[in-house]
Amino acid sequence: MRRSPRVPHHSFQEMTISLTVPDILVARAKTGDLEALEALYRAFEAPVYNLARRMLRNAEDAEDVLQETFLEVVRSIRHYRGEGHLWGWVRQIAASKALMRIRREQVREAESFDEATAAGRAGLNVVQAMDLERAMQELSETSRSVVWLHDVEGYTHEEIAEMMGKTVSFSKSQLARAHTKLRRTLGAGAGTEG
Repeated sequence: MRRSPRVPHHSFQEMTISLTVPDILVARAKTGDLEALEALYRAFEAPVYNLARRMLRNAEDAEDVLQETFLEVVRSIRHYRGEGHLWGWVRQIAASKALMRIRREQVREAESFDEATAAGRAGLNVVQAMDLERAMQELSETSRSVVWLHDVEGYTHEEIAEMMGKTVSFSKSQLARAHTKLRRTLGAGAGTEG
C-alpha cells in the first residue's frame, strides 16, 4: 500500500480514541509554545485528516485541508475560549476549510464543464458492485459533505446550513437525495448487505 509522505496512514479505528487533551497543554499552546502546538497537531492529525478525506475526493486535498486547519489553529488558538471540547472547535475549522475547498472546486468545474464530463458521469453506472466508500464517491462533493457532517459527525441541519451558507431546507434536501442515490447505488450491488 502506498502511503503519502506528508500524512501517515490513518485507520478509521483511530476516530474512536479519546479526543480530549489536558487543559495545561491548551494553555501552553495559547502562549505559542511550539511543543504544545505540535502535541495538539499529533492529537488531532488523524481525525482531521479522516474528516477531510471523507468530505473531499482525494488524499491530496485532504492533506491540504489538514495543513490549512492547523495553520488556522496556530493562528487562532489564543482566541479559543475553552467552551466545549477542543476537538469540536478544531473539527469546525476542518469542516469549514473542506467546504471552502469544495466551493472553489465547484466554481472551477462549472467553468470547465463540457460534454466529456457528462459522458464520464453516465459511464459510472457501468460499475454496479461497489461498497459504501465507492458509492459515496459518486455523490457530488456537496452531497457527500452533507451526508458526512450529518450522519457521521452529528451536525444538525441548522449547523450544516450555517457552515455552507445555505438554508436548512437545502441541507435536508441534499441529505434526502444523497440517501436515495446511495440506496439505489448500493442496491444495484448484487445482493450486498449495507
